[in-house]
Amino acid sequence: MISYARQPQEEQPQAAPPPMEEHIAPAPRVSVQAFCETVETAAAVQAAGEDRRLGKAHLKIQMGGMAAAIEAYRSAPTPNVIVLESDGRSDLLSGLDQLATVCDAGTRVVVIGRINDVTLYRELVRRGVSDYVLAPVGAIDVVRSICNLFSAPEAKAVGRIIAVVGAKGGVGASTISHNVAWAIARDLAMDAVVADLDLAFGTAGLDYNQDPPQGIADAVFSPDRVDTAFIDRLLSKCTDHLSLLAAPATLDRVYDFGTDAFDAVFDTLRSTMPCIVLDVPHQWSGWTKRALIGADDILIVAAPDLANLRNTKNLFDLLKAARPNDRPPLYCLNQVGVPKRPEIAATEFAKAIESQPIVSIPFEPQIFGSAANNGQMIAEISANHKSIEMFLQIAQRLTGRSETKKQKSSLLSPLIEKLRGR
Repeated sequence: MISYARQPQEEQPQAAPPPMEEHIAPAPRVSVQAFCETVETAAAVQAAGEDRRLGKAHLKIQMGGMAAAIEAYRSAPTPNVIVLESDGRSDLLSGLDQLATVCDAGTRVVVIGRINDVTLYRELVRRGVSDYVLAPVGAIDVVRSICNLFSAPEAKAVGRIIAVVGAKGGVGASTISHNVAWAIARDLAMDAVVADLDLAFGTAGLDYNQDPPQGIADAVFSPDRVDTAFIDRLLSKCTDHLSLLAAPATLDRVYDFGTDAFDAVFDTLRSTMPCIVLDVPHQWSGWTKRALIGADDILIVAAPDLANLRNTKNLFDLLKAARPNDRPPLYCLNQVGVPKRPEIAATEFAKAIESQPIVSIPFEPQIFGSAANNGQMIAEISANHKSIEMFLQIAQRLTGRSETKKQKSSLLSPLIEKLRGR
């Protein structure tokens, strides 16, 4: 039997496109070599290698299929993952048997084929093949297959990263992100953490009425120390389901970061939290761009004026192009209806961006100002305020979840319980 490492799989070849709410966890730093027979498959694998979820993987593509793979590994070690394209059936099985003689233990194999047959699939599984993908394949099929090799079914799901950014300074993106995170934790009952990335001027600590002695700066400036235990010590508990990784909000040092400065923090948070909300400051640098592109879902917050429209359009276009296999960003309009201020209508925004705003939040300085000054969320100030439903709607769209409803007890409940106990 072949010595490839194998993950348990369903006995069904899969080539369906991903559903809108599908969450594919990023792959770790692994080496992937693909041996293709057709230029179409090679193009799909190449596009997959440019996907953000394979950003840490080292991908190499060669033509020649099974024969080229067998020849290549006669004198070279095998990578973490081999992707093989094959048109035949008998040639595929005999080729895998030959590959087993030169394949290192622990290497995982993904086969791309054109035969939709469960019997063949079982033969591949018996030989230790990790996954079988039906051709023709798209980039997302390749991404899903490789990434799923490193997501054990019994393991805790890798956390979803949600990035919230303002199209312009002062549009209330931080306020929106904090209230949406509150809705995720309270109404959707998901464990969530807010990471305040504005280290000099962040307001998450003020908004949640927290003043922790440590926070995200300790992790960013000590990357070698970052692990689950270290991050846990830095988290400040806001509610049973919501934690905060606060910014220091001090000017005693300059916060200049490299492009990958936050990678270790994000990777660790992904492994421990189902949902991570990034409060991204309004600035354009290597690390903010990387944080946005690397997020699973993105919310752009904009005010209804021309500069916000231009910036939202630019962000929208860049992120769609950089994340072709992801859902497009969402955007909302905030501070709508300022007295005597000329505003661009939501319909004009939608026409320019070719996408409708998820919500339009009205300008209400009294309640939002009170919440900010008291260190509270809008739901704590006014339980029935109309914006709370908007925050929940955003939370549901970004997480792909619906509201967790509490079951109502009825007069028959005691009787039903007695009958069940018999």
